[in-house]
Amino acid sequence: MLLDVASHLDAVERSVVYLDHDGKAASEVILSRSYVTTVDDVWDALTNGDRIPRWFLPISGDLELGGQFQFEGNAGSTITACKRLSYLAVTWEFGSNVSWVEARVSDDEAGCARLTLVHTAHLSEQWDEYGAGATGVGWEMGLIGLALHIDQPEEPKPDAATFHITPHGKALLTGSSEAWGEASISGGTDAEAARAAARRTTAFYTGEVVDEG
Repeated sequence: MLLDVASHLDAVERSVVYLDHDGKAASEVILSRSYVTTVDDVWDALTNGDRIPRWFLPISGDLELGGQFQFEGNAGSTITACKRLSYLAVTWEFGSNVSWVEARVSDDEAGCARLTLVHTAHLSEQWDEYGAGATGVGWEMGLIGLALHIDQPEEPKPDAATFHITPHGKALLTGSSEAWGEASISGGTDAEAARAAARRTTAFYTGEVVDEG
């Protein structure tokens, strides 16, 4: 599958915010992207158990308010808030770590549907090592998957097992890592630390050794 790397990277707005959450230091990784479709369609893609695996990950469980669900090989969640067509909030539970994800869907000025994701997590050793890319890159690849699904709903999604070794996959993962490093700097992270974390994020996702210099 041929992907326009530049257009996918340019389509995402990224920001990083530092704050307190439940009395502990935390960060918000925020990303937003518009889709040439309706709010109803984006909402359905986010919440329909039959569609979610076609652009993100296999899922099982109860997709109702208060329900618990599990992404295969990834996080489990509890749905803590839901306002149909506009707002969804879930916990993000991976091992002993719990963080929080919010999704907002709205019309944008161009007549498209805009999806905004906010992932809030307490600061940790993982943040020190990988920075905003620890969560930002993964979510950004999910938003690309959603874009491909909306544009070509009958086409299979890219193979997750090989995506990172394809030229387009490497370019997207590298570009996203670097962009999250710059977003983190804009949010107040030390520039040297943010760019070093971005290089480690690139290495993590692509499997290639990246110069720490």
